[in-house]
Amino acid sequence: MTEHETKAQPKIARIWRGRTSAARADEYAVYLREAGVTPLLEISLGAQMFREDRDGESEFVTISYWESIEAMSRFAGPDPRRIHHLPRDAEFLIELPESVQVLEIALHRPPAGQ
Repeated sequence: MTEHETKAQPKIARIWRGRTSAARADEYAVYLREAGVTPLLEISLGAQMFREDRDGESEFVTISYWESIEAMSRFAGPDPRRIHHLPRDAEFLIELPESVQVLEIALHRPPAGQ
């Protein structure tokens, strides 16, 4: 088997969204990357962090990829939609999200070269 055939393919995407004030957005971006996304990269099949700056606020979106609901549940617990707030989220976020979105990946095409 080739490496590509033996590597687990993402079947589930877990999407988290949060908003912070424009004044704290740069600071939160560093915190989210270090405290939230980097640990996700160690236990998931991959993760991405997005940022959209708007008038007066910035929205952050984190997407992590999982091979199954069971694999995601090992991270998230029995309810994979349960939110896992970072220790300083209340300090940064305009409001604390109440849930995450969990989607089945209907089509996955790895980037060229993978």
